Amino acid sequence: MRILARWCTLALAFTSVAALGASAQMSSMDAPAKQDAGPAKPLASPAAIAETTVDGAKITIHYNSPAMRGRTIMGGLVPYGQVWRTGANPATTLVTTGNLKIGSLTVPAGTYTLFTLPAAPGTPWQLIVSKKTGEWGIPYPAGNDLGRTPMHGATLPGPQESMTISFEKTTKHSTELHIKWETTDESVKIEAAK
Repeated sequence: MRILARWCTLALAFTSVAALGASAQMSSMDAPAKQDAGPAKPLASPAAIAETTVDGAKITIHYNSPAMRGRTIMGGLVPYGQVWRTGANPATTLVTTGNLKIGSLTVPAGTYTLFTLPAAPGTPWQLIVSKKTGEWGIPYPAGNDLGRTPMHGATLPGPQESMTISFEKTTKHSTELHIKWETTDESVKIEAAK
């Protein structure tokens, strides 16, 4: 008799728990949907793309564009003499459908990661083309360079808030890759490889 009483008590407890769970589930389903919090906040370093075509080769660079936000950039946030991810968030990616000559470096058609080695004013920066792809922007994957080439430095007339990568002075056979931020403008010539 005691065993039967315990089984009945246990069955009643399970039934009560199940009923409470169903009731809670029903009330949450019947509750009005939460109001949308509105549009998502824009990324602090939004994604950007630079594209051009040289001698039929499509060149695309995917990067994220950080902003100064009152910070000292060159020689501060971006230290001289240390490899820089050249953007923010995911690694900056170069995709080319044709063989290129970037500065003094021959770059076969394919996908690469771009880094730079910033230098103090008066000393050339280096553009680094890495064979390793698909990684976050840091750490720099040492030992995977396709190669490096010097860049040409210029000073912008005034501070540029957001970093940009662009193609300028584009003709059918060549273009210039420019990386601009704060008052720095670093560039390198790109041509179709012969």
